[in-house]
Amino acid sequence: MTKPKSLELPTGAQLVYIAEGGANVIYRIVPPANSTRNSALGSALPTPNQTLPAQLKGRLLRLRKDTPAGVSYQEISRNFDKNIRPLFKPEELVDQELVCLPKGLAQRCNEQLRAAEITGKRPKQRQGLYLSVAEPFGLLVTDMTSFGNPGTDLAELKPKWLLQSPSAPSGARKCRTCALRDTKNYDARRSGATETRSFCPLDLVSDKFEHVLRAAKTVKGYKDSTRLARVLYRNSTLLKLQAHQKNMRDVGLYGPSPQSLDQSIAMTIRDCTMYIKMPRNETGRVEIRLGDLDLKTAGGGKAQYWLDVEHRLISEGWYMCAKANTQPCDCALQYPRGQPPPSM
Repeated sequence: MTKPKSLELPTGAQLVYIAEGGANVIYRIVPPANSTRNSALGSALPTPNQTLPAQLKGRLLRLRKDTPAGVSYQEISRNFDKNIRPLFKPEELVDQELVCLPKGLAQRCNEQLRAAEITGKRPKQRQGLYLSVAEPFGLLVTDMTSFGNPGTDLAELKPKWLLQSPSAPSGARKCRTCALRDTKNYDARRSGATETRSFCPLDLVSDKFEHVLRAAKTVKGYKDSTRLARVLYRNSTLLKLQAHQKNMRDVGLYGPSPQSLDQSIAMTIRDCTMYIKMPRNETGRVEIRLGDLDLKTAGGGKAQYWLDVEHRLISEGWYMCAKANTQPCDCALQYPRGQPPPSM
């Protein structure tokens, strides 16, 4: 069967900068007929009634930065289609699709990023790294913002490890995520950096609503923790993610080689993001999708990092709360059996 030809971004389409991470920049696509400016940062957003081709509606454009360990979008797309897409229903995923870029688009965007650095509009921690001019594709991804729908609130969280690491010591008092957070906060205190606090992932999949509510109270950017907890409680997508983690539990110090595909998939589904769109009208449909599911390869020292983290958590006693200066922990493994977690 011949694979369909890739989509092409319309010539003259304008882009509006939304955000960026370490490896990608995200843009909104503006219809060329109704746009007079092409500004990567700081331009006014188009009005919702402007029209786009059907295949671009409800989507954002992701462009790849020129990073040392950069993976081509063709490979990212191929891995997603083969290894991630079969694990979930289409409506459970932030979808992605290759799109051919017009010639010179990356160069123009880079010029705008440099101009934004001069005016202070680009985040300082992202300055100096620009888009790859050798990457012929972008990725169209599901728009999980509230653009065009001001009556919608957004929440996002990282479920992380919804099961304990299989190489954690017997009787561990902290799950893998909480133990790792403690190590990072310990390092932060020693260097004078800011510490972080977040939920225990085991609470997210608890069958006790009060545990899920405790997790919801520490999700940043969303104030109605009770409603969020109702959405998350026994949520089918979240439970499916946990089930896949359970099926792919040969992680930590055991299982296949860190360089193997199985290990890469297992670590990928332990580092994704859950995006939640909730209409303020509680009778409206809630949309929940998983994103940030690029395959986590073992290259660039990542495999050794996974092993080093696990060795440190075990050898330094982080799983067992052995550090004398460990901060109070909200890990589900420390709650007295049969009792709800302490209140915030």
